[in-house]
Amino acid sequence: MQGPIPPERIATSIATHGRKSDIGAHSIFLGQIRADQVDGKTVRAIDYSINRELALLKMAEIRQAVFDKYPLACMHVYHSEGLVLVGEICFFVFTSSAHRRAAIDACEELVERIKKEMPIWGKEIFEDDTHQWKTNR
Repeated sequence: MQGPIPPERIATSIATHGRKSDIGAHSIFLGQIRADQVDGKTVRAIDYSINRELALLKMAEIRQAVFDKYPLACMHVYHSEGLVLVGEICFFVFTSSAHRRAAIDACEELVERIKKEMPIWGKEIFEDDTHQWKTNR
C-alpha cells in the first residue's frame, strides 16, 4: 500500500467481518510511526522500500505457515510503501478465529515474522531532512 494505511481501510476490514458467524475473536496490531530521538535528531517520517517480488513470495510462505499452525478464519496484512509521517499507520495485521487465543497468538507471530523476515527497509527521515536506514527497535 502506497503511503500510510487509511483509518477507513482498517474500519472497513473490521466491519466486513461482522457478517461471519463462525468468528468469535479478532486480534489487531497497528504499527504507527513514532518521533524517535536518534543522535539528538527527531524522526519526522519513514520512507519504506519493498522488494515486491520477494515480499509476495515470503508473505505467501509466512501466511501458509501461520494458517497451518492456528485455526484462523481469516488474516489480513498491510504494510506501507513509500513515505509515512509520524503519527500515521504503517502496518496493519488483523487475524480472526473462533476463539481468542488462536487469533491473539497468530497475530503476534505474524507481526514478529514480518518484522524479521520480510524484505522491507525503512529510511528514517529527520526533521532536518537528513536520513539513515532504520534498525528495528
